[in-house]
Amino acid sequence: MVAVSETGPGLSVGVPRPADGEPVDAGRRVVAVAVSPMELLRPGSDLLAAIRGAGYVDLLVACEDEPVPDPSPVGVIGGGELETPDLDDLDDDDDSDDDLHDAVAQLGLDELHVHRLGLRPPLGVAADGDLVAAMSELVGFDPEPGVQCLAPVPLPGDPARAAIERAVWRIAEVYSLPVQRYRCLELSVVDD
Repeated sequence: MVAVSETGPGLSVGVPRPADGEPVDAGRRVVAVAVSPMELLRPGSDLLAAIRGAGYVDLLVACEDEPVPDPSPVGVIGGGELETPDLDDLDDDDDSDDDLHDAVAQLGLDELHVHRLGLRPPLGVAADGDLVAAMSELVGFDPEPGVQCLAPVPLPGDPARAAIERAVWRIAEVYSLPVQRYRCLELSVVDD
């Protein structure tokens, strides 16, 4: 059960203010959230740079990337609906041919644990409860000292990032967790 303020997401006294662009503290347990896997897997990912030095990282991926019809002009991991809306931990020994699991494994981060929520894009206010519940589950009932949240910088007019912003601040408020930010570039052009 998660307590949620009726006044909306606000920052209560004692909850550290976010610092944009700062990496997470080395060795800390991090609960990160991303709109889609591409925030982690795109070349030059700020999310990836931020978690490289962290200890144990739980990354909640809210939505799958939109499927791209063949032939794809860019390398995008196609999504698809998940069978269940529950968290799907990619660290279990499932022999399925999962492109996301393979891509995450190639990052070489032993303590990165990706959880897929499988919400339908576009995210909006209706997703708030699912996001808060999933993040709460990852944070834990009584988190150990040093846990911090990592979330995308919100963009004006982006309902998906606004939904994540509301969920992150509810979790930060309830558990008194610090929040760090990472930038999300919508499109990266990389030379071969």
